[in-house]
Amino acid sequence: MAQAIQKITLNAGRDIPFNKLVLSQQNVRKTKAGVSIEELAEDIAHRGLLSSLNVRAEVDADGKETGIYRIPAGGRRYRALELLVNQKKLSSTAGIPCIVSKSETLEGEDSLAENVKRLELHPLDEFRGMMALREQGLDEEEIAARFHISVATVKQRLRLASVSPRLLEFYANDEMKLGQVMAFSITNDHVRQEQVWDTISRSHNQDAYYIRRLLTETAVRASDRRVVYVGVDAYERAGGVVMRDLFDEDNGGWLQDPALLEQLVLEKLSADAEALKTEEGWKWVDAAFDFPYGHTAGLRRFYGERRGYTDEELVRHDALKAEYDKLDAEYAAAEDYCEETEARLDELGNALDALNDRPYVFDRQDVARGGAFISLAANGELKIERGFVRPEDEPVVETDGGDADGRDTDGEGGDDAATTSATRGVPINGKPIGIEEPEEDDGKIRSLSDRVIEDLTAARTIALRNALANDPAMAFIAALHVFVLKTFYRYGADSCLEITVQHTTFSQTQGLGDTVWAKQIAERQHAWGHDLPGNADEVWDYLIALDEASRMALFAHCVSLSLNATSQAWNRRSREIAHAKQLAQSIGFSMVEAGWAPTVDNYLGRVTKAHILQAVREAKGEQSAQLIDHLKKPDMAREAARLLEGSGWLPEVLRLPVDESPAEATAAPAANADEIIDDNAVESARVELPALLTEGADAEEASVDFAEDDGAHLEAVE
Repeated sequence: MAQAIQKITLNAGRDIPFNKLVLSQQNVRKTKAGVSIEELAEDIAHRGLLSSLNVRAEVDADGKETGIYRIPAGGRRYRALELLVNQKKLSSTAGIPCIVSKSETLEGEDSLAENVKRLELHPLDEFRGMMALREQGLDEEEIAARFHISVATVKQRLRLASVSPRLLEFYANDEMKLGQVMAFSITNDHVRQEQVWDTISRSHNQDAYYIRRLLTETAVRASDRRVVYVGVDAYERAGGVVMRDLFDEDNGGWLQDPALLEQLVLEKLSADAEALKTEEGWKWVDAAFDFPYGHTAGLRRFYGERRGYTDEELVRHDALKAEYDKLDAEYAAAEDYCEETEARLDELGNALDALNDRPYVFDRQDVARGGAFISLAANGELKIERGFVRPEDEPVVETDGGDADGRDTDGEGGDDAATTSATRGVPINGKPIGIEEPEEDDGKIRSLSDRVIEDLTAARTIALRNALANDPAMAFIAALHVFVLKTFYRYGADSCLEITVQHTTFSQTQGLGDTVWAKQIAERQHAWGHDLPGNADEVWDYLIALDEASRMALFAHCVSLSLNATSQAWNRRSREIAHAKQLAQSIGFSMVEAGWAPTVDNYLGRVTKAHILQAVREAKGEQSAQLIDHLKKPDMAREAARLLEGSGWLPEVLRLPVDESPAEATAAPAANADEIIDDNAVESARVELPALLTEGADAEEASVDFAEDDGAHLEAVE
């Protein structure tokens, strides 16, 4: 016979006057969390009490009910009702909906059960609920006010409407994480969202940042210099669309139409170039996003002079300087720190800097034949390089012979035609050179013959060579004079020293001008260009008057510009490269210490997958290489850049003796540069892998065991 199922009886509900209710000491909620009592009271006042209070009748010593009811579950609602009573918004005798427990379980148990068994609303259901309110006419601000949450939170929930319904179903079935859904919401393109999901669902990397990167790989970040220059507003006015991420810091979002952005940048650059040309009077102004490194080679550079102080500015400068010096002296003698004095000194210093930072004024004739380059700096501001003259725009100066300024403009330091012909005995003007004709002696003083002049000046040359050899300091200045003329003056007085200086430019290499090294070189060139005389004939006197430390610095700058350690397909320059390595070793130079690191742009994105894996293998070990060997090349290059960051790894072509470890110095050479070395030789210290490579992995799989050698990196052996 089947046993009868016992029926349960639910606790009865009834209204109990508020003044008959008290809080139970067995309520487990002691810590404040979630919505405040004030916000809950406002919500109850707006929509009423949505959940009844759980109460128990209080009994006396004889077991009789006293008429008072304790509340083990619903304490926050009681406090909110109490606040409404105190605010006179609710009567103290108002009936409160309550569920009266039969006291068959412990009070603390009931309180704990109500809180533990409560299930938080799924974010997808929260989104659907808010979307329903939106469809009923409520805007984001009103929804936020009613639920006491921020408008940004409401917008984030409503933004999930941009996600494909198919992906939302995956999320509802716990096949996708909330972070992934939020990453997909940056675009409204459901087809593209599903394509990306189908791609990453078969991949090891399903991180939210990776999803964003795939969705935005053809877009341009709002922090890009081109966007900063044009402005997002101008782009949107032109019909451009911006993807925005409400769930994460997106720095303004991503612009989806790169072609439109390029068009707007070119139009604005052209307009700014034309405005600069008109306002300042330049003959030409070239505009581009970027100019190749060395784009000014072959152009003469001239510099302006700082505009002088006006009488008013001079008076203000003297007053500010006097106040600054007085306050600085008094503060230096004081023992206590004074915030007001510090602030005033900063204010005075900034005012003096503003007065001293006066614009440069160029000669009007130079401006009329010269030009400027206008491009975009890394921060999106205009970069203007002024004061360049093209060879065809140089003024023509009539001279007795040679170039307009008497200089050898080909930079080769060769002899002139007359000297060469004289050396070889070739006739000039019908007369053989090198055979001295007897001079007619008629008592008149005539010009010396060419042969006499040549012999006398040859004797002077030899004697002067000998004298210069005995004066090393002056020999240094003479060599420096040549370097300065060749470095800073396209046209100017020649030197008597037959020294050739070559400056090789590297316009074919993208991004060189943006490196810290190129910027420092340009700053030095600019600073010396302002200090040097405008007339090349005055350089010698300038160098004589220059102090020794400055001469050494100028010499080093000029010599450094002639250095060329470049290897090219048609000219390997093995001997020159060997000397460059000797020089680097002598000054302790290393590309790692100089700040070079492998990136997608400068190396990893330009070599084969085999080279990428070799780099990771050498720097991090075989197991790290295996973690990315399944990726496509663009993704492999990006992940390799992350892995190699801070490792000090260098491509073999950039390694110098200072970069080699003792083990490398004594290792046997490999058969060729592409040969993979033994895995055991490249294992390094235990390293924590990037999060994207450990997603979903066990804790013990998040790091790789290597030999104990922190910070060491082993590189390929040549």
